[in-house]
Amino acid sequence: MTVTITSASVEHTDAIVILLEEMHRYYGATEVEPSDVRTRQVRQALFTDPPAAYALLAWDGGQLVGIASYSFLWPAVGLTRSLYLKELFVSESRRRAGAGTSLMNALFDITAKLGCSRIEWTTDQDNKAAQQFYEELNLSRLPTKLFYRVDGDLLPRSAGSWS
Repeated sequence: MTVTITSASVEHTDAIVILLEEMHRYYGATEVEPSDVRTRQVRQALFTDPPAAYALLAWDGGQLVGIASYSFLWPAVGLTRSLYLKELFVSESRRRAGAGTSLMNALFDITAKLGCSRIEWTTDQDNKAAQQFYEELNLSRLPTKLFYRVDGDLLPRSAGSWS
């Protein structure tokens, strides 16, 4: 497989929507939003000004086989910024063929070009395949951080509603 990495652009929306549906099913979703809803969500996240996130795409010929979505966090070390990798996903049929490694290398290039002090990400504790992938790249786990989340019905809907 010959992988080409590109930045996502609006003409890639339909392919991104299809790949993200596969990703949602990989993570256990049994239903996904209708295509028009997912299309609107992708466009709002990636192609508005300012974008909520950025994405790199891995292509095998004309087929989208992988995505790395990321944002920037500030402040990081010395008031620099860090790149936060939100999602790295490769289509099941193309795993272990170099797309994930190519996406990670492209992210490393972005951090160097933009002077980021680090790349950070999380993976589920039970996602052994992802953990193995990162370990094979000689990327180590950071045991000193804990991850917190508030979502769904617990998410405060207005100022002052948290107590």
